[in-house]
Amino acid sequence: MSDDTKTLDLILKSAEAEFLEKGFQNASLRNIAKNAGVTTGAFYRYYSSKEALFAALVEPHAAYIKHLFFHTIENWDEQSSEEKAEHLTEFSEPCAEQILDYIYEHYNHFKLLICASGGTIYENFIHDLAEEEAASSLRLAQVLREMGNDIPELDTTLVHMISSAMFSGIFEIVVHDMQKEAAKQRVHQFMRFFTGGWSRLMNFDFD
Repeated sequence: MSDDTKTLDLILKSAEAEFLEKGFQNASLRNIAKNAGVTTGAFYRYYSSKEALFAALVEPHAAYIKHLFFHTIENWDEQSSEEKAEHLTEFSEPCAEQILDYIYEHYNHFKLLICASGGTIYENFIHDLAEEEAASSLRLAQVLREMGNDIPELDTTLVHMISSAMFSGIFEIVVHDMQKEAAKQRVHQFMRFFTGGWSRLMNFDFD
């Protein structure tokens, strides 16, 4: 391992500890550099700002979850109307399981993303996922109407509220430091709860 690689690794480990303890806004670059054994001036050889350093820790993981979720929606969109209606949970539940598995493989990075990202662009992470989920839910409602089902018009703000609650709920596993097996059981029940809620709201049996 080269000296630069070692230094970079030390900076990232120091930053992770500082951000986890204090959050992005209260974290000190001076402390990060000191605990990594470098001067503040040397730090800027590697990262241009505290924001860039935080991004280096969380961006790959935020991007992966968004890619996984958006790819699931794209696959669902490619199905026929009948398949969309009949196999909804076959797309949503495996996606939730994959998200959960990935979170526990990179737990500290998600602790940063969910609990320490205030003041960065990543504080909108859950909102961005909820926006896409809400749009997908409205498309589903329209598909069901076109199939001849009596689906009521849905208030877009309400749909966003439900979608936001779903993702906020999923990431409670990080907020409350749940053990993985307990989190798996709770997320499974949580997703079943939302499936039931959508069934009631749309007057359509998704089970």
